[in-house]
Amino acid sequence: MKTKKKQHLSRKRILIVDDHELLRQGLAQVINSEPDLVVCGEAATAPQGFAAATNCRPDAAIVDISLDDGNGMELIKDLRAQFPKLPVLVLSMHDETLYAERALRAGARGYVMKREPTETMLAALRKALAGDYAVSRTIARQFIGKQVGGARKASSSPIGGLTDREVEVFELLGQGQSTRQIAKRLHLSMKTISAHRQNIKTKLKLDNASALVRHAVRWAATEHVE
Repeated sequence: MKTKKKQHLSRKRILIVDDHELLRQGLAQVINSEPDLVVCGEAATAPQGFAAATNCRPDAAIVDISLDDGNGMELIKDLRAQFPKLPVLVLSMHDETLYAERALRAGARGYVMKREPTETMLAALRKALAGDYAVSRTIARQFIGKQVGGARKASSSPIGGLTDREVEVFELLGQGQSTRQIAKRLHLSMKTISAHRQNIKTKLKLDNASALVRHAVRWAATEHVE
């Protein structure tokens, strides 16, 4: 009995933050079946995720960067500020060539796309727990290329030059949300969202608001293809 209790106490505690309940449940089942891991909490929103991290004190957190109530990137930054030693692994459907570097800059220790096998996610999680960075070979080569090349190279994505917030606004535009809806979701003023729209339009060299929306819709449709 003592041995089993000791083994249970030695398991690393994992927090899952994702707004898809079925995915959370499936992920929790996978993690709990591992001898060295156990889920200590689940959350669907950024505020819930931060509260759960405060309450259950996980050894690592798995976070999706797209949450119903806002941007997972902001949650990663908040977790990094409050819990500097907490490794965060991003598990996302978004293209790693655009989002992985942004997630790492926000404070994440790794990035895995949801389409990857379970074994890849578990290996990345254990790597993050060990204090290492967990990224694909593609992202590793991308980082090395930038370091060797010196100056930052332009992203192959048309929105690679946008800020994290601009990418978020652009994505929501692509989902058909209005300026008012985006402002409400991101808890920002309509004036601020309008400014972001203008900046995006300028950076992407688009002529008008209609062109911006069309471009955003096309990009969202392509970017979310698994």
